[in-house]
Amino acid sequence: MSNKVIIIGANTTAPLTARTPGYGTMRLTGEDFYGEPQDRDGAIKLLRKAVDLGVNFFDTADFYGPGVTNKLLADALYPYPADLIIATKVGAKRGTDKSWQPYGKPGELRKSVENNLKELRLEQLSLVHFGKAASSPGDYEEGLETMLAMQKEGKILHLGLSNATIDQFEIAVKMGKIASVENMFSYTQRVTDPASPYGFQGGEILPLCEEHQIPFIPFFSLQTSLPTGQNKMKELADTKGVSVAQLNIAWLLHQSAWILPIPGTTSIQHLEENIKAADILLSEEELEFLG
Repeated sequence: MSNKVIIIGANTTAPLTARTPGYGTMRLTGEDFYGEPQDRDGAIKLLRKAVDLGVNFFDTADFYGPGVTNKLLADALYPYPADLIIATKVGAKRGTDKSWQPYGKPGELRKSVENNLKELRLEQLSLVHFGKAASSPGDYEEGLETMLAMQKEGKILHLGLSNATIDQFEIAVKMGKIASVENMFSYTQRVTDPASPYGFQGGEILPLCEEHQIPFIPFFSLQTSLPTGQNKMKELADTKGVSVAQLNIAWLLHQSAWILPIPGTTSIQHLEENIKAADILLSEEELEFLG
């Protein structure tokens, strides 16, 4: 595996060292990211294989499933290796109709943190991403104050942001030390698309992360199933003898020294390929070709 590492919380007294790429657990859930996986034993085997291959950064949330990926991580890896980093997030919940709903009031945020602690069998969460569709800056500040209070209480070591807008980022860095930002970003989705059904912020915030030396964690980073935007990626992947998914990860890693991809998969073969992607080198000419 590549020796490239990213320091999370570099400006704090307890920095964490993450190896790239990490692993996103959301795809280990059932259909529509809801319920248990069809092959729970296979999911546990995959998580253990990831650690064996050198992965030490796992992304999860108590609303994945809900309650599924956290418990899979605990069943697969507890007691955790000393260098393992489990990043979770709060600010959303799943409805019984499989809908994604906001869950960002102070009491709800506290309940989510407690859920994550219980499900992961931890006394402190290493990294928690706060994401909330706030109706006003005041709502966002209130949520951040709650998160910072739990950090002072010792429930959270590092605080990150998820689905953050530029305005929210600027509010957050004035209120406390932000360790990471997790936004949607990929070769085919580089900036926010107003027509996107997800409504997530994209890569506009990456330059701000670089300026503040804050790791940027792209999710939905392997948009290889989109009907457009992959022609050049496919052509170069064939030339280099790698998969399109691998080239997507390599492209991400070449965009910034602060990017930490977290590609998810349910296949050990694809897991191995994703990890090997960190060693793919792209020349200036190849990057220019991709655009």
